[in-house]
Amino acid sequence: MTSLARPTSLTLSDVRKSYGSLAVIHGVDLTIGEGEFVVFVGPSGCGKSTLLRMIAGLEEVTDGEVAIKGRDVTDLDPSDRGIAMVFQSYALYPHMTVRDNLAFGLKMSRTAATEIDRRVAQAASILKIEHLLDRRPGQLSGGQRQRVAIGRAIVRKPDVFLFDEPLSNLDAELRVSMRIEIARLHRDLGNTMIYVTHDQTEAMTLADRIVILRDGRIEQVGTPRQVYEDPANTFVAGFIGSPRMNLLDGVWSKGRIRIGEVLLPAPMLQNDRSEGAPLKFGIRPEHIEIAVSGEDGLPAIVEFTEYLGGTCYVYCRLAEGQSVTIESRGDKQPAGGDRITLVFPAARSFVFDDNGMRMR
Repeated sequence: MTSLARPTSLTLSDVRKSYGSLAVIHGVDLTIGEGEFVVFVGPSGCGKSTLLRMIAGLEEVTDGEVAIKGRDVTDLDPSDRGIAMVFQSYALYPHMTVRDNLAFGLKMSRTAATEIDRRVAQAASILKIEHLLDRRPGQLSGGQRQRVAIGRAIVRKPDVFLFDEPLSNLDAELRVSMRIEIARLHRDLGNTMIYVTHDQTEAMTLADRIVILRDGRIEQVGTPRQVYEDPANTFVAGFIGSPRMNLLDGVWSKGRIRIGEVLLPAPMLQNDRSEGAPLKFGIRPEHIEIAVSGEDGLPAIVEFTEYLGGTCYVYCRLAEGQSVTIESRGDKQPAGGDRITLVFPAARSFVFDDNGMRMR
């Protein structure tokens, strides 16, 4: 469990979920601080949405405890947990105006009419949708409907906001602008927010900390910079980053790393390996250099280049068949069929054992 300097907002203690004999969440421990923006990210089927729904009370916890602000809410109804959830589908009432959609939950909880008006006006101001209050959802764009869905959460004044892939139904340009809106909302409100996405760009740009999940287990928790620059294993190394980190098969040889017939300098490691031990050698595309004439490195053939304006990605194949992607920013880019030599700076390299765990 992670210790935080700020007060604790939410704690998961050995949380498990099974459907009959099928276990899908395997003993998750996590502590989230007051006002943190935490993103759950991972491939489809990793359990991120299930975990969020367990926090919300929409999925029953098979074992373990969910606590919000020190209060055990494991068996409480969603309405009693102090949370508000924004779904992938906007789930707005089509026959109601925006004003009535925002006010509906407060009316059901018998909040005073003057307080409802005040909260609706405040949420509309925060989200800049005052001019939309008398429209119906069918008269709104996708981005406007998502703002209304977020506003419906804001009026509840929750302890914790939960977002379940809220931008996945929007087009690429609108997703970027809504990402900025959600980041601004977090800054202005200061509430704890937990956000589920499969999009690592959303995770990297929004999160104070990222929780990377695979097969119902946490693989690593850290800031965006930590999980990118200090991955715990090959899964995290390959999942975070686009293009992904290059992971090459090699062996330990005489204190160095042998890939094919070439020996490469190894990063400083505390645990030396036995001669010939298999390993994975990792390096990110932006850290690979193209050698100048006569410089030692790994020979490669360029298969394809992808020019993206300020950046060019070069896809290469090594002599023994392994693929390597490099990021090239020079004025002169290699072309398909070119033979080049790749240099891997030891200080920018990673070594993983045959179980995929980072060697330190």
